[in-house]
Order: sequence, then structure tokens, then C-alpha cells
Amino acid sequence: MVEKEKGEMENKRISTPKRGDEAPLFSWPWENLNNFKYLLYGPIAGKVLYSIYKEKTIKNDDIWCLHILILFGLRALVHQLWSTYSNMLFLNRAHRINQQGVEFSQIDAEWHWDNFLILGAVLSYLSCLSFPFLTNLPIWDSRGLLICLILHIGISEPLYYLMHRLFHFPGLFQKYHWLHHSSKVISPFTAGHASFLEHLLLCVVIGTPTLGTAFIGHGSVGLMYSYLLVFDFLRCLGHSNVEVLPCSLFQAIPLLKYLIYTPTYHSLHHMDMGTNFCLFMPLYDKLWNTINMNSWTLHKEISSRTSADCRVPDFVFLVHGVDIMSGMHAPFVFRSFSSIPFSIKPFLFPMWPYTFIVMLVMWAKSRTFLLSFYNLRGRLHQTWTVPRFGFQYFLPFAAEGINTQIEEAILKADKIGVKVISLAALNKNEGLNGGGKRFTDKHPDLRVRVVHGNTLTAAAILNEIPKDVDEVFLTGATSKLGRAIALYLARRKVKVLMLTLSKERFLKIQEEAPVDCQKYLVQVTKYQAAKHCKTWIIGKWTTPRQQYHAPSGTHFHQFVVPPVIPFRRDCTYGKLAAMRLPDDVEGLGSCEYTMERGVVHACHAGGVVHFLEGWKHHEVGAIDVDQIDVVWEAALRHGLKPV
Repeated sequence: MVEKEKGEMENKRISTPKRGDEAPLFSWPWENLNNFKYLLYGPIAGKVLYSIYKEKTIKNDDIWCLHILILFGLRALVHQLWSTYSNMLFLNRAHRINQQGVEFSQIDAEWHWDNFLILGAVLSYLSCLSFPFLTNLPIWDSRGLLICLILHIGISEPLYYLMHRLFHFPGLFQKYHWLHHSSKVISPFTAGHASFLEHLLLCVVIGTPTLGTAFIGHGSVGLMYSYLLVFDFLRCLGHSNVEVLPCSLFQAIPLLKYLIYTPTYHSLHHMDMGTNFCLFMPLYDKLWNTINMNSWTLHKEISSRTSADCRVPDFVFLVHGVDIMSGMHAPFVFRSFSSIPFSIKPFLFPMWPYTFIVMLVMWAKSRTFLLSFYNLRGRLHQTWTVPRFGFQYFLPFAAEGINTQIEEAILKADKIGVKVISLAALNKNEGLNGGGKRFTDKHPDLRVRVVHGNTLTAAAILNEIPKDVDEVFLTGATSKLGRAIALYLARRKVKVLMLTLSKERFLKIQEEAPVDCQKYLVQVTKYQAAKHCKTWIIGKWTTPRQQYHAPSGTHFHQFVVPPVIPFRRDCTYGKLAAMRLPDDVEGLGSCEYTMERGVVHACHAGGVVHFLEGWKHHEVGAIDVDQIDVVWEAALRHGLKPV
């Protein structure tokens, strides 16, 4: 039903103007300031700090400046918490209204969603300067609550309704309101994504009950906080794209459906823009006959869904956390931060202790959960997360628990009908589970294909190496990837200096090469042995001292996680093996760790290729060198691109 409504919406959508055709008061006055816009809070904060410095306390006349800062900080927190909840797919996937994903283009468009908070703070400050009595309001006045409610229902609700309908007239819509409706999948941040003029008028809607109550003589500090925070809470509720109000509530109290709207109710306005104009009370849509007749039917349908009703993914990429800092890169923590490649930011450090506590709770209680998704050619691809971080994979006592988590995820995928599950990073560690072989051996009747994707990882690394190279230096040679790279290069008659201290392991790899290629595999035991080689392939952590042995002009290819730190300014460093997803990917709005937008680790891409090709075999254990070129050609054929 949602898809049908969406189709009707597309038919009714009005063309939007170009950027140069913006109407007066469309753009925000501080639009060109970018993040420097927060300096506009400076005068308010400065007044508070000056009062503390001069008087050793905050004067009564300046206390409202502190209230403004606190209140608008809390308003931002309300939006952030709603964003966190709406992106917790593992909690609310069944009750999502629009099943599409929020894409990078929408995240960028909504990046400065909090402009309206700055506007509200500035207008509040000016109101206090214009009406000094506002700085001396009591903490609470019970009668003010009733007056505020009357003013909201009697003035703010119908005023907003009428203004909203006016903005849907073609002339005003094409000049202003198109911006708010340009978000394909509404989110709590969409509530603030609108033109400057619209938010000026929204301030009138908000100010009528709050300032009106104060002018009547029953305003209070508590009322200001309560009204604004509840107002934002309900705005975020309507834009959350997740149905949180149960159908049974409206069945028990039928009148309630005209007193409070639901996320489904407002989502229908974004699907059919000729209905459901109200602020929070559908009563006014009822009075003016603009209620979408599907509102309650669709609400009942969505609120009654269970996880069993959810669409089954075709492909799953099973990841894990890298470290504590990267845990804050999840889409449900900071949506905007997760939409850019991960890097350590100053604002992350104060949150480290809280994230550490969450990590401990996950270690004790959590199970594999859904993190993100995208669609590719009509097929649903999901990312599931094992609730463990990188360092835990190296704790001997944690290994069995991690394997249990991975096994349960594979069995769940098999049970619900997933076609391919691809193991990421340490989830396929040789020492942990033999590159996934442990699970396919234990469960020989699995219908889901278990894939480590490293065949494409090897192909991506090998295709980075210039064709005219005749000698390389390889560390991590006895790993799954290192072995495959060494054997492949030996077949190409490239001399491979393999750094390994185990003669037995070296001979085992050498024996796997064709007889006429074995001479191209050479064991070395020290980094100094490669001081003349300018092509290094790094498969294990390399210290600055070890990197020092490379000659000037060396290029470091690598498949070690985390990547080596680039210390040599006279050398170049490659990134982890990665592939760019096909151009027709849909609903992608988060970056995969340090990868650029639209780029995924090669093992992820390897699983995607396995699924798109419809291969029926498991890709576990050792890499089949004969398949490296086959997988590479298949990846290019399906539109994946090397980075």
C-alpha cells in the first residue's frame, strides 16, 4: 500500500526550481557561513560568561541567556535522539513506513537541519531584550499550562493548517515548500529542512502560545521548556518514518485519532501532498475535509507488522566493530558522521567512556544485529554486525563466543532464506574458523552460501600492481591472501620475496606452484632483504623502522587491518583493497569504515559478485588461484569498479 501511495505522490509532484530561481527569504542569512554559523550563539554565551566573570554569578537579567542556551541544546538533543531511534533498524525495521534508505544526497541536503534552532535562539534573545518582564518569569504556573493549551489548540493549530495549505498552492510551493518535500525518505532531521520564510512563520506558531501566556500573566520558565520540547518531540515523531503508536490505543479511545497524529498520518502527507496538512491534530483536516482516507487503514497495517512480515534480504555482509572510536561511526549514532569516511574527530573523545560501557554491555548481552541496508537491482542487501570489536578477536578466551555469534548469524540467514552471507575482516580469520570452513563443515546442508570474498580482494590487489613489475616484496605471505598473491605472481613470472620465518610453510606454498614457477618464490627472513625492491605488498603490521628499509619511491600495497601508518614521505601508500558499487545502487547513505562514499571493501564486493553470478558453491578456506581472474572479470561485468 505504501508503494501505491508513493506512486500517486510521484504523479502529483510539482517540478522544483533551480537554485538560482530562489524566492525572497528562501535562503538562510548565514547559509554561506557553514559551521561558523554557530558563532551566532556567541553573543548569548558571551553575556552569560561575562555575567559570571563580573558578578561571580549569573544576574537575574542574564539568566534567560543561560536558559536559551540550555533549551536550544535540549531541542537539538531531541532531534538527535529521534534520529538515533529511527536509524536503529534492529529495533524498528518492521514498523518502518517507507522502506527505502536515506541516500547521501538527502543527508547532504539536510546537513544544516539545525538552522531553525539558531533562528529560534536569536528571536528568543531579541524577545527578552524587547520585553524585559520575560526575564523575571516564575519557575512554574499551573494555570499557564491550561492557557497555553487553549492558545495552541485555538490559534496555533488552525494557523499552521492554513499556512501549510497556502504553501501547497503551486506558486508558493514552487518558490518555498518544495525544499521540505525534496527529501524522499522523511527523517527527524527533515522536520528542520525547510526555507527561512517557513521557519519564520513557524516561530509565530510557536510563539503564540508561549508568549501569549506570558503576556496574559501566567507564563513560566517551566512552560517555555515544556512547550518547546514537546513541540519538537511531536514534530520528530511525525517525521520519524517509524510507526510507534499502537493501533489498539485508537481502538480503545476513538476520539484520540483526531487529537494526535501518527508517523503514518504525516508520512501520507509526503506521499499524497493534497491531504493531511495538520500540525499535530487531525481534527483540522477533518473540519476542512483533507484527511487521507487511508490514514487509519495504513496505520493499522504498519503498527501490526512483526519481524516475520519483513522482507528477507538476498545478501548479507557480516561485519564487526573495528575499535571503540569506530563504534561511533554507526548510522544510528551520528547519521551525518557515518555518511563520510571514518576518521578520528575531536568530538568523539568525550564519548569514548560511554561507548566503552556500551561495548561491555554488547559483549555480555547482545546478539548479531542489523546495521544498514541498500538495494541493488531490486535485491535487498543488508549489513549485519557481530557485537564484538577487533581487539576481542585476539583474546583466546573470546574465540569460542565469537564463533558462536557467527554461526548463529549463518544459521539465521539460512533459515530465513538469505542467498549469500559474506564474512568481513576477522570474522573469516584463518586461526578463528579457517576462513569460514568450520561452519560449512559442521553444517553441510546449508542453503545459504558462505563466502569470505577474498578471491576478489586478491584480484583487486593484484590488478593494482603494474604489469611491468618483475619483483615484489610480500609480508603476511603465509596468510590466505598472501599465499594466493604469491602463487598468482609466480605464475606471471614475477619474483616474490616472501618474508617468512617458517621454512616449512614457505616450502608448502612453493610446492603448490607449477614446477617451472617455483623458482620465482624466494624466502627472506629480514626486511633488509627488500631494500632494493620498490613494490611492497604488506599483509601484516609494519612498523616505521621496518618501513625504513624500503628504498625511496616505493609503493606500499596493503591488505592488513588496520592499515599501516604512512611514515615515509618519499614513498606512496595504497589503501585497503576496495571496489566501487555499481551506479544503480539505491538507498545507500553510510560509508563503510574509512572507504569513500559508494565504495566497499573488496571482500564485501566479492560476496556481491558471488550473489549476482548465482554461484552455488561456498567460498571458504584457501583461495582458489584459478578463480582470481574469473571473479575479477565477473565484478567488472556487473558494474563494480576498481578504486
